[in-house]
Order: sequence, then C-alpha cells, then structure tokens
Amino acid sequence: MSFRPAGFRPAVLGSAIALVFALSASVVTAQDAQPKTAAPAAAATAATPASTAPATAVAPVAETAIKPGDATAGQAKAAVCGACHGMDGNSSDAQYPKLAGQSEQYIVRQLTDFKAGKRQNPIMLGMATPLSTQDMHDVGAYFASKTPLPGVADQALVEKGGTLFRQGDSTRGIPACMACHSIDGRGNPGAMYPQLTSQHAQYIQATLKAWHDGTTWGVDAQSQIMPAIAKKLDADDISALSSYVEGLHSADTQPAATP
Repeated sequence: MSFRPAGFRPAVLGSAIALVFALSASVVTAQDAQPKTAAPAAAATAATPASTAPATAVAPVAETAIKPGDATAGQAKAAVCGACHGMDGNSSDAQYPKLAGQSEQYIVRQLTDFKAGKRQNPIMLGMATPLSTQDMHDVGAYFASKTPLPGVADQALVEKGGTLFRQGDSTRGIPACMACHSIDGRGNPGAMYPQLTSQHAQYIQATLKAWHDGTTWGVDAQSQIMPAIAKKLDADDISALSSYVEGLHSADTQPAATP
C-alpha cells in the first residue's frame, strides 16, 4: 500500500475511527480462531516421528569390500582349474596357458572378461560365471605364488625371436615386446601386462594368430593393443616370437647349463 499527503478533513477522521474499530474486530477474530488452528498443528507435530520412523528404519546395505587375494583360500578355489592349467599352474597340455607366476591383477581381469563375455571361450565362461570378485582375487593370488617351469626355445628361431622381443621392427611399426612385458618377460602387474616367460609356444602362437586374424578380447584401449600389433606380424614372426618366449627365463628360473 502506498501513501500520499492530503489536507486534513473531517471525513478523514471518520474513516480513521472506522479503521480502528475494524482492526480491533480483526484482532479479536484472530484471537478467537487461534486455539482452533493450534490443535491440528500440534497434532501434526506429534505425528511427525511416526511418519518418519519407517524411513529411518530402512538403510542401504553396504557392499562387502574386496580384500587382496588370499593364496591359501585360492588353492581350494583353484582346484577345478588344475584339470587344464595344472594344480600348480604349470599346464602339461600346451594348448592351455601356464598360470604359475602370472599376476593376480591380470588373472582377475581375464576371469572378469570371461564372465562378462568380453573374452569368448565356452569352457572359461562356465568356469568364471560362478566366481565372485573375491574368488577371482583368491585364485589369482594362488597362481601368482607359484613358479613357472622353464621351457626350451628352438635354437633356429632364437635370433629372430629375440630381436623382435627386445627391439621390435621400427620399419614395420612393431614395438619391442619387452617395452610392456619387461626384458625377462615378467610383465607389468600394475598395468596388467601379463607375464610371458616360459609360456607354451603353442599357446602364444595360437593367441597371436587369433589377434592377427581379428579376434579381440574387448573394446577398451588396453584390449586393442595386441590385436593392432599382431596384424603387423607375419607367420614367421609369430613362430619365432612364440618359441623365444617359451625359452625365456629370468635368473631364478634359468635351467642349469648342459655340460
């Protein structure tokens, strides 16, 4: 409401008196009405705890935290893996990879991808599906605690395979394998680059050929690294690298020299 000055008039006085009476009547009416509205308000206040009780009683259930793998627990969980990969992770059938010494992180990633169907293998899909993430870590820890048995390379392929592994071929855009897998083939657990040392040549050869022919183990950047490299390898490259890797040993697994 706005006001503007005006001259004093008797009519104004009469209006003022009428306004005073009107305001007084409004105050009385409001006071009479107040007790009637206060009771519902109090009732609403009293009802508040009852209405909020169910919400307070329902709380989200926290997921169980994943712990680092337990090799002891993993031994029992990995028993079924022994049929193909060997009880200690050293498979006797060269079509199945050695898991001994492989990093826990890498094994967990592969089992996760098998379970999700990103890496296709009917046998491994069935094996990985019932495993929880904690199971995968335990199995990975168990195999990581084992030592791979050394293999033997074909001496006719060592020179070519060794050159590709240590130097690559810059003229064809092929990087050195040791850049990711280390000079002794132990891999890089933090980056989840797998151990290659002592791996069966047959398994390495089949895997490189599959990548060369277009097989992938996922759509993420890391899964695309090896297929892109394998496409640049020819059949002789793949044979030489596979044989070299099988005969690759670090100092603690180097077989004794033949007299």
